[in-house]
Amino acid sequence: MIKSGLNSPDVPTSIKKILITQPKPDSEKSPYFDLARRHNVELEFYPFIRLEGVHAKEFRKQKIDISQFTAVIFTSRNAIDHFFRTCEELKVSVSQDTKYFCITEAVALYLQKFILYRKRKVFYGADGTNKSMFDVINKHKENERFLYPCSENQQDNEIVNWLKNNHCGFATAFMYRTISNDVKDVLTKHAFDVICFFTPSGVKSLLDNCPAFEQNGTKIGAFGSNTSKAIEDAGLTLDIKAPLPKAPSMVAALEMFLSTGSKK
Repeated sequence: MIKSGLNSPDVPTSIKKILITQPKPDSEKSPYFDLARRHNVELEFYPFIRLEGVHAKEFRKQKIDISQFTAVIFTSRNAIDHFFRTCEELKVSVSQDTKYFCITEAVALYLQKFILYRKRKVFYGADGTNKSMFDVINKHKENERFLYPCSENQQDNEIVNWLKNNHCGFATAFMYRTISNDVKDVLTKHAFDVICFFTPSGVKSLLDNCPAFEQNGTKIGAFGSNTSKAIEDAGLTLDIKAPLPKAPSMVAALEMFLSTGSKK
């Protein structure tokens, strides 16, 4: 069972230590470090998951011809990385007319690493939810064939069901798999007041490592509607949520949380 820095979810207590379930930022200019200084909190970064790419030889078994799709749906930067990696391994040239539908603006902007952003057709949802992305797709779905790159063990059934129900031509392309890291030592040797998750796989890793996990007042944050759902499905209480209109990032959500009386 994880140690908690809080005595009870109903009793305000000082937030001192926050676990970010991602790798530590490379740059000291990261807004996370500014947040830590402003609120005098300690941040620990530890990735709960790692990704393993599905290699070209294995991908071919799915019998998916990437060049036959006119639009791609991206729900994460990881999906973008592995889509273009797979295209490179298969020596597939992505058409300049390809449309890209992204879950958030941040994910959309990440495409600049691989394409000439202004010359492509890039769309994204207004608030980081599947629904807002569906609203955008709905306006452009005529005559499109959608490719949805995702993890072999973490595809979003809501997206798949929406595409089916709206009679879209599509294929789900498994281009990577998500593996839980061993984080038992991190969870048992440290007392965290807040734990922030960024993917449903991160939540799964928590439960893989600590099947008998009890929240015991530890505050939990989630980035993305699918991560929020995974936390709630696990029977945990969600305290910090992003993206929201006033909190487009996890840093912004933590800022709101720490500034509105939760930190006494």
